[in-house]
Amino acid sequence: MKALLRILGYLRPHRPLVLATLSFATLATMFDLLPPWLVKVIIDDVIQAHDLSLLPWVLGGLVLAYGLKNVTNSLRIQCNNRLEQRVVFQIRQQVFHALQRLSISFYEDRSTGEIMSRIMNDTEHVERIFIDGLEGTLTALLTLLGITLVLFMVNWQLALLALIPIPVLIVFAVRFSRKVHVYYREIREKTSTLSGYLHDALSGIRETAAFDRHDFERERFDKRNREVSQSNLKAMLLWSVYSPGMIFIGAMGTVLILWSGATEVAQGQLKVGELVMFVSYLALFYVPVNQIHSVNHMLQHALAASERIFEILDTRPEVDDCPGAVVPTVGARGHVEFKDVDFCYRQESPVLHGISVTIRVGEHVALVGPSGAGKSTLIKLLMRFYDVTGGTLALDGVDIRKMPLAFLRSCVGLVQQEPFLFNGTVRENIAYGKLDATNREIEHVAIAARAHDFIMALPKQYETWIGERGVKLSVGQKQRVAIARVLLKSPPLVIFDEATSNIDTETEVKIREAVDVLSRGRTTIFIAHRLTTLQEVDRIIVLEHGRVVEEGTHARLLDRKGLYAHLYEAQFHV
Repeated sequence: MKALLRILGYLRPHRPLVLATLSFATLATMFDLLPPWLVKVIIDDVIQAHDLSLLPWVLGGLVLAYGLKNVTNSLRIQCNNRLEQRVVFQIRQQVFHALQRLSISFYEDRSTGEIMSRIMNDTEHVERIFIDGLEGTLTALLTLLGITLVLFMVNWQLALLALIPIPVLIVFAVRFSRKVHVYYREIREKTSTLSGYLHDALSGIRETAAFDRHDFERERFDKRNREVSQSNLKAMLLWSVYSPGMIFIGAMGTVLILWSGATEVAQGQLKVGELVMFVSYLALFYVPVNQIHSVNHMLQHALAASERIFEILDTRPEVDDCPGAVVPTVGARGHVEFKDVDFCYRQESPVLHGISVTIRVGEHVALVGPSGAGKSTLIKLLMRFYDVTGGTLALDGVDIRKMPLAFLRSCVGLVQQEPFLFNGTVRENIAYGKLDATNREIEHVAIAARAHDFIMALPKQYETWIGERGVKLSVGQKQRVAIARVLLKSPPLVIFDEATSNIDTETEVKIREAVDVLSRGRTTIFIAHRLTTLQEVDRIIVLEHGRVVEEGTHARLLDRKGLYAHLYEAQFHV
């Protein structure tokens, strides 16, 4: 109920449309109640009274009633559709905006496909509340209210008989709702798992083809697909018993009315036309009752989906601007200091232990160490993807937790080992570093990043569509586009995750030239994989098991015969 009230709270800013929908629904219901009364007039006052003079007027009234009913229904649908689209737009907008502010840890704990399922599939199911649920329930309740009043006005004894099945229907509806909600929550979870698998499977289609694992992937898909089907079948089985059962119980009300009404007609206490009118109204009475049952079925599906949406909206980012965070009065210069920094992703597994490192303005520093030593974690902390669990991390003498996130990240340029490029044009990807950049600025940084020449050789040059994750570009080309993007951003601090081990020598030379341009005059941190590239850096910091074990220049570290020398010899078999 809390989730439903929260969803209905989205209607508050759209009161005029809600009022219009309610008004047209009320009018449509009133016009829908006229035909049975007019049929009663035809039977009792025209046919049985042998007075055909009334017939044209009554038939005209029927035509008018049907016409006005359909006109007001059309207006109701139009108003409801506008209302529904505005609300769904608002929900999708809030979910996406919430995802933009959540911390990186949220995404590392969930698959992309699962998150996409919440934005699209779950929102679509919530949408049904406003398309069918709100409209259907409103119309059904108004119809029930109107018909109930008419029934009691016509014959209150028969009206009481018609209401006998209602308590039974309510009890079964409550029990059904509780039971089916569990099933629908399971359906949403299984569907989300399937969406997550699909995203991974389609993203990795090249690996599937390369390893000839098509049969294996088919089995994996079939397993998850079958789980979704089985979950749906549980809910459908329950509905297959519930829905006909509710219709049968409602039909018993009609049987009671026919039994009692026929008796009264035979005894002369009720006219034939009145009985026909009563039965006609009764037929209309149970239509909205059954409609409410159907809405309840859909509503449980929507509520299960809404819980997953609200989970995102209610999740607070682990890393956020601290109260009182202010932009430093002096622009960032790029002085970085780790002081006794500890960090762990999980309390039982510490990753960094007492890291103390100072990187001066304009200094070029390389982070080196075995896999899992903590190099990438240091970068994540510097970008404030995570917060330190002990010690302090400062930029230009200010604890980065006291800076607004937007300011901190504007000071850092990150070129990742596998750069992410968006499914757009080359120009759009470079311009991501500065959204209002001119064409001249974009081409200038592309030239500096040694990317201009290959871009000009593309089919549409800077307007070439490069595909998802830049699939139409080589690794070296993607690296240079990413470097151009950071050059356009022009931050005082640059982080470069080296990735030149799987490219040809000519491309490596061009990337080296681009990196030299990128790092010129800027504090630069390299995560080094090929140790022969470190001879020109100012300092090398060697990490092992989350601790700094060595520090110095390339030559000095080789002379010390420590871990760095061991890594160097192992890599190049010296």
